[in-house]
Amino acid sequence: MAMLLPVVSDASAPRPDTSGMVIESHEVGRNVAAPADCGPGSRPETGMQGDVPAGDRDSGRSTEGYDCNISRVGGFAGRGAGIVSASFDHCAYLGTIFPGDLLGPAPGVQVLDVSDPANPVPTVNLTEPAMLAGTWESLKVHSGRKLLVGTGVPALTGFGLLSVYDISDCAHPRLLNPGTGTNLQMPLPITSHEGGFSPDGRTYWSSGTAPGIVSAVDLTDPANPRVIWQGMSGPSSHGFGISPDGNRMYLADNAGGLQVMDTSAVQRRDPNPQVPVLSQMTWTDGFATQHSVPVTYDGHPYIFTPDEAASGGVKLIDVADDANPTIVGGIKLEINLPENIDSQMASAAGGSAFAYDSHYCTADRPANPTALACGWASSGIRVFDVRDPFAAKEIGYFNPPAMKGRNLERWNSPHALASVLGYPALSALAVQGAKDRGEFDPAQAESTRTGMVVGGDLSTDWCMSPPEWRGNDLWVTCSDNGFLALHLDEDVYTPPENQQSTLGS
Repeated sequence: MAMLLPVVSDASAPRPDTSGMVIESHEVGRNVAAPADCGPGSRPETGMQGDVPAGDRDSGRSTEGYDCNISRVGGFAGRGAGIVSASFDHCAYLGTIFPGDLLGPAPGVQVLDVSDPANPVPTVNLTEPAMLAGTWESLKVHSGRKLLVGTGVPALTGFGLLSVYDISDCAHPRLLNPGTGTNLQMPLPITSHEGGFSPDGRTYWSSGTAPGIVSAVDLTDPANPRVIWQGMSGPSSHGFGISPDGNRMYLADNAGGLQVMDTSAVQRRDPNPQVPVLSQMTWTDGFATQHSVPVTYDGHPYIFTPDEAASGGVKLIDVADDANPTIVGGIKLEINLPENIDSQMASAAGGSAFAYDSHYCTADRPANPTALACGWASSGIRVFDVRDPFAAKEIGYFNPPAMKGRNLERWNSPHALASVLGYPALSALAVQGAKDRGEFDPAQAESTRTGMVVGGDLSTDWCMSPPEWRGNDLWVTCSDNGFLALHLDEDVYTPPENQQSTLGS
């Protein structure tokens, strides 16, 4: 398979140049967001902020879900949803996980008409090879160009498959590239795990995890995608964020950290473009860094950067100086603090590989954002007031009902599939290590025992997909619950265009 991956530019693989600085940050973040004040009708968490206690998992309380100032409008569970899904106009596109998405009556990416958010209706299924192979974190929309793109990722890294759709009629996407990238006979020379658009929609960037090859796919003519730059970022890259002008990429490193890359030559479409690394930073507080959300406050550039693992939470990074990006703040839940690791291990072990970690976030607007919504794996959808990004406070959350015992109904859920295939053995090993060190409370071990025997009990859901802001509504998918249309109470949030001073008050 590696023979499909030539470097298509004469540019050398991107590496930090001599002017780049390597920033080491070893401090453990303790920026816990002030907890939300839950209004009438809420079903608040019974434990500490973000936790689903073992007692709730064992008693069945977690199957009722938890919510605070956020209510469910409607949804479509189907057979679950892959890691990252997308939406556009009145439609949603459910990501896929291989091979579970091949089972049942609706293989491939399922398209939903959400004209009535209380009653989403499936329309068609996208069954090109990239859609069937599992879209992982690559299924993305560019609303301005009305394009949907996804790559095929059967297991961590995919090779060569990419499909581009016209979603002018969002309920019936139309394949634009029935040739290169759509079949194994005409692959694109890319690796894929994650992907996303440049702000102008002319470039789709694809990144692989093993190896960390990054590719720029030109979509000026979306019917004829072509790779115009490619390079090796390091052993394992992840997701990214791109500056509003398209000239900087903030590429996540699975080891914990990121690179600032100068993508201006690709953005300009220079012949033989060069993509130098301007700086690289690493940290020990969290790893599997996921992606970045570029924002500005009073014109000053920052990024919100979540870590997918090890309780790193969401970091706030000042990126005004390309050579010296600096962590200046962050957001964690109480369950993420080091002193609560025993509680985290005790409650999360039965729920399989992912515990209480941030994954994908979206700001309600890029300039002077007022709220940040994040999928937080087993902690559900969390919404924060970030008008003061250095003192974020939580204003609401929705942790959907656990689908405990319904593993075999959710074959397109990476959570359910992992539980059946036994991937949670990784979590079980971690728990056993805690026991060996005398750091685990056996009184809370029943859900752990279940997890170690059957490989995960779906006693929470995995909410990993980016929530999409639609006024006071959020559209999102969680692995077991599928598509969810949620409503954030007007008492705690007013959309930016209508705001005066009510947010979080």
